[in-house]
Amino acid sequence: MQKIALLGLGNMGSGIALSLLRSGSQLAVWNRSREKGQPVLEAGAVWAVTPAEAAQNADIVIAMLADDTASREVWLGERGALRQMKPGAFVIECSTLSLKYVKELSAAAAAGGLRYIDCPVTGIPDAAAQGKLTLLVGADAADLEACRTILQTFSATIRYFGNIGTGTMYKLIINLMGAVQIAGLAEGIAMAEKLGLNRNEVMAAMEDSAAASPQVVRYVRKMGEKKFAGLPAFTVQLRHKDAVYALDLAKEAGFDPKLGAVAKEWFAKALGQFAARDEAYVIEAVTNG
Repeated sequence: MQKIALLGLGNMGSGIALSLLRSGSQLAVWNRSREKGQPVLEAGAVWAVTPAEAAQNADIVIAMLADDTASREVWLGERGALRQMKPGAFVIECSTLSLKYVKELSAAAAAGGLRYIDCPVTGIPDAAAQGKLTLLVGADAADLEACRTILQTFSATIRYFGNIGTGTMYKLIINLMGAVQIAGLAEGIAMAEKLGLNRNEVMAAMEDSAAASPQVVRYVRKMGEKKFAGLPAFTVQLRHKDAVYALDLAKEAGFDPKLGAVAKEWFAKALGQFAARDEAYVIEAVTNG
C-alpha cells in the first residue's frame, strides 16, 4: 500500500483527507493546529509533528495551503517536506499559488528527483469530502497517469492542461473571473438599493437572469439579506490573494485585465475589516464606498 502524506487541514484539506481515508489509503497528516485535524485523526489518519515527518518515506505528498508563503515554509522551510522525500515520490500541490512560485517549487522538486503535479482544485469543501472536486492539472503526462488513481479518490473530474504551471494558469484565470462576478453582483445589489428597488424581487430576478452564474446564485441572497456564512468556504483574503496572483500573471503575459483590476480593488477595500470572513462581505465595501 502506498504511503500518503497530506499537509494542511483547512476546510479543503480536511475534506481531501477524509476522501483519501475512505478509499483505504494509509495517511499521515500535518497542520499548524492539531485541533483542526481532530476529525481526520479520528477517521484514521496518523499525526505528524512537522511536514518533514509527515513526508518521510511517503510515496505521495499532497498539500492544500493558503498561499505562496505557507507553501514555501511547508515544502522548502527548515522542517519542510522536500527535505525528507525519497527520489521518485510525488509532490502534488493543490493550493492556489502564483505561477512564479510554482516554477520555483517544481524546480526544487525536480532537483531532488521528485515528480511534481501542479494540481489546484475547484469545488467547495463538501465536494472535497465527497470526493467530487475538479482538479486542474499541469504535469508530465506520464506522471499524471502514474498518480491518477490517487487523484480520483478526491475528484470527480481531472482536467489536464499540459506542462507544469498550466493548471495554475487556468486556476488563476477562473478565480479572477469569479472575483469579477462576485464584485459585479455586489455592485448590482448596491445599485438596486440606491434606486429603492424591492430587495426580494431583485434577488429572485437575479437568480433567474441571464447573468445568474453559479457565483451569482451562491451569493445573491447572502449579499442581499446580509446573511453571511459564519464558517466561510472562501474568504475575502483568499479571493484578494488569488486576484493579485492572477493580475501578476496577466502582467507577465503582457495583458491588462481591467475588470479584474477593479474587482481586486473592491476586495482590497474589504480586506481591512473582513479579511477572514465570507467573501460575500465585499458587498459591505461596495455599499459603503
